[in-house]
Amino acid sequence: MKVIVIGCTHAGTAAVKTLANVNNNIDITVYEKNNNVSFLSCGIALYVGGVAKDASQLFYSSPEELKSLGATMHMEHEVLEIDTENKKVFVKDLNSGETRTDFYDKLVMTTGSWPIIPPIEGIRLGNILLSKNYNQANDIIAKTKDVNHVTVIGAGYIGVELVEAFEQNGKKVTLIDSEDRILNKYLDKEFTDIIEEELKGKDIELALQQTVTKFEGNEAGNVTKVITTKGEYETDLVILCVGFRPNTGLLKDKVDLLPNGAIKINEYMQTSDPDIYAAGDSCAVNYNPTGDKVYIPLATNAVRMGTLVGYNIAGQNVKYMGTQGTSGLHLFGLSMASTGLTELTAKANNIPYEAATIIENDRPEFMPTFEEVRLKVLYHQETREILGAQIISKADMTQMMNTLSVCIQTKMTIDELAFVDFFFQPHFNKPWNTLNQAGLAAVAKQAEKVKEPTGV
Repeated sequence: MKVIVIGCTHAGTAAVKTLANVNNNIDITVYEKNNNVSFLSCGIALYVGGVAKDASQLFYSSPEELKSLGATMHMEHEVLEIDTENKKVFVKDLNSGETRTDFYDKLVMTTGSWPIIPPIEGIRLGNILLSKNYNQANDIIAKTKDVNHVTVIGAGYIGVELVEAFEQNGKKVTLIDSEDRILNKYLDKEFTDIIEEELKGKDIELALQQTVTKFEGNEAGNVTKVITTKGEYETDLVILCVGFRPNTGLLKDKVDLLPNGAIKINEYMQTSDPDIYAAGDSCAVNYNPTGDKVYIPLATNAVRMGTLVGYNIAGQNVKYMGTQGTSGLHLFGLSMASTGLTELTAKANNIPYEAATIIENDRPEFMPTFEEVRLKVLYHQETREILGAQIISKADMTQMMNTLSVCIQTKMTIDELAFVDFFFQPHFNKPWNTLNQAGLAAVAKQAEKVKEPTGV
């Protein structure tokens, strides 16, 4: 069987490794536009900030490793077109310019995503950069050496991480976003308020609830000013972090897609064409909190999905369990994470919910040190099943979100969470685990609601 893999970052690398290890009789051919594979873009801010000293450690595989596993690697090759009826692809060698045709029995679409570049006047000026791949990371580092003021557009995870890196490198930083608060897709307001106070305490300028309308530049063609719907900001460098869109133009009108272009898949990672599999940022995930197909580009999703593609093409038939969209962030000494629905997304999906919040110290007060922890758990009003959660603390309590991710996936209720077995040891926690406390608080809240008078 001949398998062609298009794109080889996280999902593609995982698919190739799994295919090669599970069934070494499969002919694997990879086409990748870049000269590298498996770059961890989530490490860009650490690289820019100097925490990660060696960029080579941000790669967890290489073309040479995949070749040693038996894959035929075509680096710096772009697939121009896919003929799904005749199962062939048309490919261009980006170095020689030569084109060729190749044939497949099974096709793996792991083409990933690409940063959204809004059609703003002046967007092509110099020193307006993207933050996605290895070459762009090096470009950011080179350009920031000689600048004083950096403006980041987009207050998602990548944007705020870069803000921290630039501030720690001694740069003046402005963060612009059209929403009224940062990280609004991941955390509710009482959590983002804490983070915004930290940013303001570092003299980071927050320019929220405003949209960029124009960039102005100097005679050398470099950006000097960002103009928004609310103001003007002098700057030496701009980083665009306004989001990502799936890189799926090759399959337009060939398989079923979401309106944004993300590929729809079944539980065995197949598209609507059973000979075409998809994984990673190019496709939608099965989102367990709502049961919908949703676009959530995360490296963790990508490696799991790519691995499943490998197993299923190799004939092992392993079902995709879906995702809760669990993610975490460390910012200015604060550790935070979330899983499942926030209040914002619960309301957007018209899901009746309640929330229980626990503010507690991470371990007993007789210990020499302890830190405050804020944990919030959302649950369904009627079924009492856990829908989502968020946590923030100076102590690293983020693994609780992995636990609650499992709770959401298995449809655990607040009643079960209240009494599930967790260990106690004063170095780590309190006799009543914070997760137990959240469950108990939710149960008590529901009991109080039952007692409330219903009126006449």
